[in-house]
Amino acid sequence: MTKLPIEPTSEPEETLTFEQAMARLEEIVRLLESGELSLEETVRLYGEGQRLRQFCEQKLNEAEKRIKMVTLAENGRIEVKDFEGEL
Repeated sequence: MTKLPIEPTSEPEETLTFEQAMARLEEIVRLLESGELSLEETVRLYGEGQRLRQFCEQKLNEAEKRIKMVTLAENGRIEVKDFEGEL
């Protein structure tokens, strides 16, 4: 079996940015799809991937809550409302 770079992220999830977490998640998917990992490595990476997925999902949900919609009302005034939908 070929040894692949499977080092976990060096930063705790609290200090990761969304982009860093997504990059690591993409790396994990690539490694898992390679089929060259031991069962132990596969299980460990799968667990790390699940934690990163949850982290990214939480960050997206938080961002969605902060999004505001700017619309033009019939009277010509600008209105700002909370976004109430899916991105």
